[in-house]
Amino acid sequence: MPPRIVAVVVTWNRRDLLVESLAALAGQTLAPVQVVVVDNASTDGTAELLARDHSDLEVVGLETNTGGAGGFAAGIERALTFDPDLVWLLDDDTVPTPTAAERLAEVWSGYDGGAGERPAVLASRVVWTDGRDHPMNTPRTRPGAGRSELAAARAVGCVPVRSASFVSIMCDAQVIGERGLPVADYFLWNDDFEYTTRLIRGRVGLFCPGSVVVHKTKVFGSTDADPGERFYYEVRNKIWLFGRSTGLGPAEKVVYAGSTLRRWARTVARSTDRRTLLRAGARGLVDGVRSGPRPNGEVLGDAGWADLRDAEPALTESPDRHPFSLLLSTYGGDDPGFLRDAFVSSVQEQTRRPDEVVLVQDGPVPEELAEEIAHLVATSPVPVEHVVMPENVGLGPALDKGLDTCTHEIVARMDADDVSRPDRFERQLPLVEAGADIVGSGLLEFGSSVEEVVGRRTPPTDPREIRRVIRFRDPFNHPTVVYRRSAVLAAGGYTDMALMEDYLLFTRMLQAGARPANIAEPLVYYRVGAGAYARRGGLQLLRSELALQRRFRDLGITTRGEYLRNVAVRGGYRLVPEALRKHAYRRILANRAGSTGG
Repeated sequence: MPPRIVAVVVTWNRRDLLVESLAALAGQTLAPVQVVVVDNASTDGTAELLARDHSDLEVVGLETNTGGAGGFAAGIERALTFDPDLVWLLDDDTVPTPTAAERLAEVWSGYDGGAGERPAVLASRVVWTDGRDHPMNTPRTRPGAGRSELAAARAVGCVPVRSASFVSIMCDAQVIGERGLPVADYFLWNDDFEYTTRLIRGRVGLFCPGSVVVHKTKVFGSTDADPGERFYYEVRNKIWLFGRSTGLGPAEKVVYAGSTLRRWARTVARSTDRRTLLRAGARGLVDGVRSGPRPNGEVLGDAGWADLRDAEPALTESPDRHPFSLLLSTYGGDDPGFLRDAFVSSVQEQTRRPDEVVLVQDGPVPEELAEEIAHLVATSPVPVEHVVMPENVGLGPALDKGLDTCTHEIVARMDADDVSRPDRFERQLPLVEAGADIVGSGLLEFGSSVEEVVGRRTPPTDPREIRRVIRFRDPFNHPTVVYRRSAVLAAGGYTDMALMEDYLLFTRMLQAGARPANIAEPLVYYRVGAGAYARRGGLQLLRSELALQRRFRDLGITTRGEYLRNVAVRGGYRLVPEALRKHAYRRILANRAGSTGG
């Protein structure tokens, strides 16, 4: 079966070229399952054209021009909701030849690099209107590519590359989920370079000459052309790239920085207005050093995308009520009575009930638990989708399967041994409906019954504080969260990181621009029975902790110093004796306002 392709086209005031590009997409020998068009505040009638003649398209309208990076960030996030294998990114002046998509998909499926890893990025051959290779969009062979890498690429008619252009690239959706979206604040320059180097780092990028697209720019030129005032963005974004992006390794930054300085020198030498150019460059240098890119949520929120604003004092509850799914996973080790309490408290006893329940059974279960599951499904007042996994795969993969089954955009989580307060969803849903992407709450820890409260976890509620602390600890209590399915998919889902899948997911969501919120008040009772503190330590959890911290470092979430601090503090906590860990948790974490465990 061929891979599922979703195409993303970003357009701005090029209506006629957009029409030609869309026609070419419709004429592909391997057609995309969906086309997402991002209209960057066009004023030439593009929006009216799309509304009138292209009802089959998924259209994202922005109120201001965010440039390529912002448009592609919004478009990719929407594209991931269609469950693609590949996301095809194209400019609106790109006209693909009929076999362009099919050829890229064949290479992605057929590539054999020896490790079972598919290419992260595949770039088309870009030609101008007269058939010449376009100098702005012809990638070079990856510096330092080894013989085996060259041979594997040659076997599928390609060349390994380190970066590529947004003119026409296909990106592996799974890699997008892991590495995140383009940085929306990279307006005009270096956005595609930063993003593709980030996707390709440690993986494979290929230039595929057999996939041909025509780039219908007005002139045939290169990146050495005098950019005038746009030189500000060139300099600022390069400072961000070399100082803040994780796309390039340390040695690569030195090499590419040297190449950049040579190109800047050529640009200045050839400029017809050096004074303007140098002033623009000086401003870009100062701004690039002084501050980094704004979060995607802030940039796209200012452009009217999904009301994702970081700076407002508080979310205003929306009067609109949206349907939502309840996602619950159970496995053979769960207690049937605990599962019943979790289900009933989150469905029957809620003042605002979910519209469906997705109950994932993670592998075979004992007869008593199977009978309880069957009873809950049969007696539920709302529809229940019972998803049975043939084997136990772990919480992360089980929840990913459940998310695939959920039919609503808003999804509430619940664990199989906790208890929801009756007003939980009545309190949380309005914040998601008002624009938040993930909303957690406080929780109360209990022993044998909810009357036996032994601890309290109060999460941070300020969005900026949530973003700050997530590098060091999880600011969300996983059993309490309600989130947007699209935001979870944009971050790659839970993946399979045993015992740490939720923390990794929430961190990637915020890194991709998701808007967070927490309710300090406890809305869930969290069961802490025998063995709860033993499970917070030990070698298995230490291995998961170290794997998580390596992933944070690889993704650029933490600095080297923060990585070492987390390994020492969080890793050390996993190794202390259980009695001491219990005492520390009780005194420092579980009863302190503004903190969560983990």
